[in-house]
Amino acid sequence: MAQKNQEKGVTGGAPVVTEPGRVRNVVLVGHSGAGKTTLVEALLAASGTIGRAGTVSDGTTVCDHDPAAVRQQRSVSLACAPLVHSGVKVNLLDTPGYGDFVGELRAGLRAADAALFVVSAVDGMDMATAALWEECAAVDMPRAVAVSRLDHPRGDFDEAVALCQRVFGDNVLPLYLPMLGDDGESVAGLMGLITRRVFDYSAGLPATVREPDPEHLPAILEARNELIEGIIAESEDETLMDRYLGGEEIDTEVLVTDLEKAVARGHFYPVVPVCAETGVGLDVLLDGLVAAFPSPLEHELPAVTGVDGSPRPPLSCDPDGPLVAEVVKTTVDRHVGRVSLVRVFSGTLRPDLVVHVSGHGMAERGHPDHDADERVGHVYSPLGATLREVPAAIAGDICAITKSGTAETGDTVSAKDDPLLIAPWEMPEPLLPVAIVAKSRADEDALARNLGRLVAGDPTLRLERNPETHQLVLWCMGEAHADVVLDRLRTGGVELETEPVRVSLRETLTAPARGHGRHVKQSGGHGQYAVCDIEVEPLPRGTGFEFVDKVVGGAVPHNYIPSVEKGVRAQMERGLVAGHPVVDLRVTLVDGKAHSVDSSDAAFQTAGALALRDAAEKGQPTLLEPVDEVTVRVPDGSVGAVMGDLSGRRGRVLGTEPDPDAEGRTLVRAEVPATELLRYAVELRSMTSGTGTFRREFARYEPMPAHLAEQVRKEHTTRP
Repeated sequence: MAQKNQEKGVTGGAPVVTEPGRVRNVVLVGHSGAGKTTLVEALLAASGTIGRAGTVSDGTTVCDHDPAAVRQQRSVSLACAPLVHSGVKVNLLDTPGYGDFVGELRAGLRAADAALFVVSAVDGMDMATAALWEECAAVDMPRAVAVSRLDHPRGDFDEAVALCQRVFGDNVLPLYLPMLGDDGESVAGLMGLITRRVFDYSAGLPATVREPDPEHLPAILEARNELIEGIIAESEDETLMDRYLGGEEIDTEVLVTDLEKAVARGHFYPVVPVCAETGVGLDVLLDGLVAAFPSPLEHELPAVTGVDGSPRPPLSCDPDGPLVAEVVKTTVDRHVGRVSLVRVFSGTLRPDLVVHVSGHGMAERGHPDHDADERVGHVYSPLGATLREVPAAIAGDICAITKSGTAETGDTVSAKDDPLLIAPWEMPEPLLPVAIVAKSRADEDALARNLGRLVAGDPTLRLERNPETHQLVLWCMGEAHADVVLDRLRTGGVELETEPVRVSLRETLTAPARGHGRHVKQSGGHGQYAVCDIEVEPLPRGTGFEFVDKVVGGAVPHNYIPSVEKGVRAQMERGLVAGHPVVDLRVTLVDGKAHSVDSSDAAFQTAGALALRDAAEKGQPTLLEPVDEVTVRVPDGSVGAVMGDLSGRRGRVLGTEPDPDAEGRTLVRAEVPATELLRYAVELRSMTSGTGTFRREFARYEPMPAHLAEQVRKEHTTRP
């Protein structure tokens, strides 16, 4: 729940900066359970932003304020937590580690200028984290690694570093080594490799800096030599390596300067051991974030266009430049209203400023293009759910605004007199369908309101009202995402149930047939009289429908022939055997009868429908199911399992090829019936440990196997 006043535990006012150079935007990423939220909480406490660190298990952390996160004891949404260290405002962006919430992760990457990968010293990392490292590398995003959970009995810093080096590649090197306490088990401090000093946390934060003990020197010397060689290799001073190899002692300030430059360029990735529970490493981690990570002035900004798509010059991070900001997250709080987390890229966002809000390019996700002028009410510095009012937010900073009537995740906020548009960031397609039903008419109204709020804030959620199956379907990223969405709907006061998702099928005939339709009724006054005879023959798949008139001698008056066609079409929409639309037929009207008084348009429509139903009994009707062209992207080691699974889903594997965008990955192409893909998003993740992704595209309709078609028919006849 968002609160405009300070929550318990928050100390001091909101941090305000006036120069982009004094801002750092850092996104924390890593697998679920790595300790990202706990680390943010510890950093907030260490910097004095909050009085005492909360815990995930108690549901008292700043970032996991969402009720679903508290119940599940894991992050389910992006949260911003700013702190001040050494006069620099650090906006920490805590992201969920579970793959279902990749939309929140990508929003955090868009808002940040650098990434801190949190790797557990106990559990290592998952393959999805490794894939994310490559994604950051593709855009040269600066990265560092924090090895967490050092206090755990099974924590192994050396193994965690070795794993990072194997998975992340070159230039992943520790800046510090853990130092054990007197008991030989607990981590009491860190050994700095560049400074050759010990940071002793026995007395708590801040660390006591002292000379190392003699027994520490061999470990420091060995790791220090490797670190220095890595730093020098990235140095802009080409003479430095020769001097070092010649035995010259390189000045510490030179090493630190070169290290910071290499990290800011995204060429060197320092590893820092931290323990959120005991405070070990928190101060040196904050020092590193401020000193080595780039400010917004050093990070390339996204391209912009006019709202009509016209090209515009590149942005610069200038508080006096044109206003361009992006809504990276939208939530709707029942007390505060719509809350939008905004990254300001250019200009300054001030209270009471009239701005232009644009959203384009997301219509297929249920976000129609929209443009509106709105007045900004207040500008806030968000600390989790707490909103602290600030006088302005300059270029490079992250803020929150409330009560916008139209702002959705991904929208651009710009100057009213010069509206601009930032292209939305890439979002994965939601591929797990969940059909929902409101329990009552009152719940239907509440459901419509709540769905609008959810879709506005979550671009990975797609809402579909299927006109054929008459189901309301939420397309989600996975089961955990679906659970959170349903939980939020129910928390919003909606009583609902889920039901099996029905796939839109088609019907057709497989053999030529004749049909006779006779509609004759006499009940006083004008009666109803219409008779027609048709011939039906199947057409090649995808041809559609053809109606041919071959009536001779005026057996069916000319003005009633369109009525017969209308009746046939109506019956095709209603289906012949299982209530699905009929396709790929040629219907030829060959004969009929009419009455001078009792025939009518309605009577011949009914007769046409009856004739088609009669023909269906003889024309060997069959069901057609949609077949999708599927491209699955998996690590090389999972190819065999995925291909076997696709074959088990009645799929036809078309071939494989190396993924051109990632080494060690393969694209598997196949054609699979859509009915076999309803839960494929969940099962693929299980098969590939969360690293497999897929996309699907409709290919065509094909006949459904007889035993499955019979099952669909039975379900149709028993459905109320």
